[in-house]
Amino acid sequence: MKFIIIGLGNFGNTLAEKLTNMNHEVIGVDNQMEKVDAIKDRISYAVCLNSKDPEALNTLPLQNSNAVIVCIGEDEGASLITTAHLKRMKVPRLISRSVSPIHETILEAMGITEIVRPEEESAIRWARRLTSSGFIDSFELTSDYSIVEMVVPEKFAGKTIGQIGFNKNFRVIVLTTMKQVKERNLLGTAKLVKKLYGTATAETVLNKGDVMVIYGHKKNIAKILEN
Repeated sequence: MKFIIIGLGNFGNTLAEKLTNMNHEVIGVDNQMEKVDAIKDRISYAVCLNSKDPEALNTLPLQNSNAVIVCIGEDEGASLITTAHLKRMKVPRLISRSVSPIHETILEAMGITEIVRPEEESAIRWARRLTSSGFIDSFELTSDYSIVEMVVPEKFAGKTIGQIGFNKNFRVIVLTTMKQVKERNLLGTAKLVKKLYGTATAETVLNKGDVMVIYGHKKNIAKILEN
């Protein structure tokens, strides 16, 4: 997969390296040459340009990338301008970092549905989210075991947890399920929030588009994500 990361501060730098170590192609972008020089030997490509300039942005392979992630943290104005340009250019998948509640509200008003919150989320979790189909979020309990949120795979839709046999066939436990519903923020912009159904049982039906929360060994969870 190919990713473009704009903003090579602590978060952007770490995310770029994690994705590269997972054997993905990463183009790192920053307007400070020292940051570009610091990472150029550790990722696929590193470019110095002003992301507030749409002509400069157009020199990047935006339409051929799986995702463009705006990780600018020091300059909220530059982050918003860059995001606005990329939104207008209709990149296939646009993700932007928020640095404050008002910044996040503005991003939501712009129609950005995937927002990075570095103070709450790690670069490692976002690397997994970007490269695993159906993966939403995870909580690491130990080096081997995790609790993971994932979209119900299509082949499981309409079946009960008992019919699928998660414990027997996959050696994981489904803790709960939830639905993503739209609610409006203070500006009237719709955003997705999670509505829990309660503790899962063998009779719980998995519906298409719902999210299930599973617990188990990372290798067993990875098998479900891969399938």
